[in-house]
Amino acid sequence: MGDVKGFIKVKRQKTQYRVICERSSDYKDVALPRNDQQSKEQASRCMDCGTPFCHWACPIGNYIPEWNDAVFHGHFKEAIDLLHASNNFPEITGRVCPALCEFSCVLAINDDTVTIRENELSIIEHAFKNGLIRPRPPKKRTGKIVAVVGSGPAGLACADQLNKAGHNVVVFERDQTPGGILRYGIPDFKLEKNILDRRIKLLEAEGIKFKAGINVGVDYPVSKLSKEFNAVCLAGGSRVPRDMKVEGRGLKGVCFAMDYLKESNKIIGGEIAPRFQLINAKSKKVVVIGGGDTGSDCVGTAIRQGASCVVQIEVLPKPSEERPVNQPWPKYPSILKTSTSHEEGCKRMWSVTTKRFIGEDGNVTGIICEHEGKEIKLDADLVLLAMGFLHPEHKLPDQLKLEYDQKSNIKTDDHYMTSRKGIFSAGDMRRGQSLVVWAIYEGRTAAHYIDKYLRGKGVKA
Repeated sequence: MGDVKGFIKVKRQKTQYRVICERSSDYKDVALPRNDQQSKEQASRCMDCGTPFCHWACPIGNYIPEWNDAVFHGHFKEAIDLLHASNNFPEITGRVCPALCEFSCVLAINDDTVTIRENELSIIEHAFKNGLIRPRPPKKRTGKIVAVVGSGPAGLACADQLNKAGHNVVVFERDQTPGGILRYGIPDFKLEKNILDRRIKLLEAEGIKFKAGINVGVDYPVSKLSKEFNAVCLAGGSRVPRDMKVEGRGLKGVCFAMDYLKESNKIIGGEIAPRFQLINAKSKKVVVIGGGDTGSDCVGTAIRQGASCVVQIEVLPKPSEERPVNQPWPKYPSILKTSTSHEEGCKRMWSVTTKRFIGEDGNVTGIICEHEGKEIKLDADLVLLAMGFLHPEHKLPDQLKLEYDQKSNIKTDDHYMTSRKGIFSAGDMRRGQSLVVWAIYEGRTAAHYIDKYLRGKGVKA
């Protein structure tokens, strides 16, 4: 522990953002980076607790007190080694993770928590900037070859771990560029894609092969999987969205949030030309149904596209701004979360039930809702359904004749193997819709058991 009184002498420095009038007109990162000196000061607030509950809350078990201490002393090489020991992609979690660890920080009992997520981000960005990150391909290969289907966080983490263990890895992605939901679901103002490209190029330099634009089960017969690979990991995510079966659902302008975000990201990334855009919020009254992160991403995107107004509605009551009594520390609390997108200009409403969509000439013009016992009408030219996802697409698992669990996710045993020998699954496809950090954990754990299956000696999960 570098400074036993650091948490007393130094106050938490809130994340600094670009001004709203500037950031809301482009898709660049909304956050401003900290310098190394600020990171050292913030790292000094970590108390190196006897029982660090941040470890308990973090799905991947990051060595948080240890790398905070290294940062405080300016030992960034030690810090990045500690960080990479448990986290394959800290430059991603450092930007999009909801920081479960911070809510379990011991300082949260009576003070502002340590800026764990930003400290993590400062470590990895310092490492990239100063040449501490370079390709490290394995010195020996096992001769085994593994197919990973899906290049989201679970698939990438699984591929990275298996490659480190010396196996040859091929990652299949049905879209034109690897990244999965990291590329097509998360807007650039939260995760610029050059950050993702930087990591993928590193993975390629270490020996992982990416085959994008190939839809396994359509462009690539499933019969070839068992013939060409010693093991397979399915990491295709949870991609079937929750729908709203009410009157008027078929009206034009009522769309799924992920279809909207994916198209927008493809345009920003140059994969499709703006003239081919099908869902655009420009000059429209937009209503986002769903109060989670995906809904917030829709809000920010609609604002940048020039929506005339944006309203976000949620069926649940408004959360408390303080930790609920029934969710004491160190649990992750259900509290009101206001994102940078909300701050840019969005009306939010809670306890709103959608009754039906109304329209003219086949186009949506409004929503009839119930709010606090009264029927209300919300004008809408574009409605985005952001109510989460039900389960993975079943076309590929059906072709492989795999079993499902009660929630229609792919069923696996305790070793992440499906009902078919040699075929494993990880991430949202196995556990259901969840966080990026949980997907990384899933990918790492699946890699451990795949490695054990292939040679009886597992990599550390």
